[in-house]
Amino acid sequence: MKGKMYSRRFLLEQTGIRTIVAVLILATFLVQVSAAPPADGDGEAIFQKSCASCHTIGGGPLIGPDLKDVTTIRDVDWLTRWISAPDKMLAEGDPIATDLLQEFNNVPMPNLGLSDADVAALIAYLQAPAGGSAATGAQPEVISQPEAPAPVVLLGNADSGGKLFAGEFKFENGGPACMSCHSVDSLSGLGGGSLGPNLTHVYDRYGDVGLSAALTSLPFPTMQGVFADKPLTEAEAADLKEFFYQANLSKGDSPVNTIWFAIIGVFGVMAFLIITQIIWIKRLDGVRKPLVGR
Repeated sequence: MKGKMYSRRFLLEQTGIRTIVAVLILATFLVQVSAAPPADGDGEAIFQKSCASCHTIGGGPLIGPDLKDVTTIRDVDWLTRWISAPDKMLAEGDPIATDLLQEFNNVPMPNLGLSDADVAALIAYLQAPAGGSAATGAQPEVISQPEAPAPVVLLGNADSGGKLFAGEFKFENGGPACMSCHSVDSLSGLGGGSLGPNLTHVYDRYGDVGLSAALTSLPFPTMQGVFADKPLTEAEAADLKEFFYQANLSKGDSPVNTIWFAIIGVFGVMAFLIITQIIWIKRLDGVRKPLVGR
């Protein structure tokens, strides 16, 4: 009887402890949620991290259009879909997206992988005057933004840029060679990797200012994961830009890569056949001699 009473008391105590722990966890969660800043407060940080390398707010176009007053020019629902999944809208043939692609040298806006909250915060930031903090109960102080400074023009070295691209020179911060994912027709041999696009005429597509911004920030999602902690130095970006400028002067796409691939393929097959013949030259002796002996 006493054993049953002790068991019941033990169960009641355990249940009470679990209830108290659950209440404490729930209270902590509610406090954190209530104390968390609104998503609108993150809009500027999201813009600086994901958008500023290709866009300005009142500073003129870069790789993409100037976003000043974009929320009055474009429907907010359209902007939400565009920022969330630009690749999908381009694939669907959205007329505005298609026109923007043609206007800005057929350089597509990458899918930045933003959450719904991030997209809402970014649009709220763009809706605020001059791209400032989102409107709150108090009227914010209006501070005029200075004009965007002219980009610093560094004269690069095309030879150094080519060696950086090919991996002959190492990047100062330890990033991988461009050639591991990209190709340029002017390079000898097979020209490089195929994970990323061919960069022979990237200077023509982006322009001088746009390419400088892209090389400095590397805003593309795949490259951000690789170069997040390994950014290019200003000198390296200038050398690469000069290398791409020289590569852009080439007339059309060179067939050198295809020719080299064909030559290597033919000689590779011939070498394989010769080696197998040498290795297996006596492969039938073990069968023919016993048969003749019989």
